[in-house]
Amino acid sequence: MNDRMLPDNGEYTLDEKPFYLETGAEIKLFDAAYEARLPVMLKGPTGCGKTRFVEYMAWRLKRPLVTVACHEDLFASDLIGRYLLKNDETVWADGPLTQAVRMGAICYLDEIVEARKDTTVVIHPLSDNRRTLAIDKKGEIVKAHPDFVLVISYNPGYQSVIKDLKQSTRQRFVAMDFNYPDPEKEAEIVSEEAQIDMKISAQLVSLAGKIRNIREHGLSEGASTRLLIYAARLIKGGISAHEACRCGICLPLTDDERVIETLNELIGDIF
Repeated sequence: MNDRMLPDNGEYTLDEKPFYLETGAEIKLFDAAYEARLPVMLKGPTGCGKTRFVEYMAWRLKRPLVTVACHEDLFASDLIGRYLLKNDETVWADGPLTQAVRMGAICYLDEIVEARKDTTVVIHPLSDNRRTLAIDKKGEIVKAHPDFVLVISYNPGYQSVIKDLKQSTRQRFVAMDFNYPDPEKEAEIVSEEAQIDMKISAQLVSLAGKIRNIREHGLSEGASTRLLIYAARLIKGGISAHEACRCGICLPLTDDERVIETLNELIGDIF
């Protein structure tokens, strides 16, 4: 039986500086939380920049970053690791959380509420003064590397009785609120990410503002900054502004024909 193989930290290191435009005091807050090795919870709507912020902070702090996109079929073993058969041998393979704990990475669990409830329990000892991870299948307790920090994110707009964080989990983290940037900064972000003219970026942001204002009329969530970037890239690729907004913004948001008609009217007003 072979023990696990730990990857080179360089596999998880960001070589290039991710583009991130600060919208408040989030960088200073994260710096302070990291210095104190406090676990961090990022709260905000889909596509508002939470993941990019974590990438930027990992680059800024010169730490490897291990990211896990959580989903309803995510088991504890997917995070911790499992025994695998390889060349007629049973080999232990660390999961992404265990790898991060051992190497002192920032471990980012994206959309944590999507994971199974019994899975989230495994992070509890890592998010308090113990800073340990139990690998029951190996009978091993792993002490977190001094540089390890746990970061989770979730979208409060999707809260429900079924999909919500328990207080026993929430109160282990310091929390940071994220939202869509103000129009000027959002236009700058769209322009930079899509390499497109600021005038078009400003028009897309204006459209997003109108869409976000009609959420109560059938949309569960407004147009994200990410969708604006997608639409901008389509425009840059030669697609008409109206069609780019329809395919890049409207259709991903809803299947309701009446709402789509309303959104098309909004597009027509701006473009």
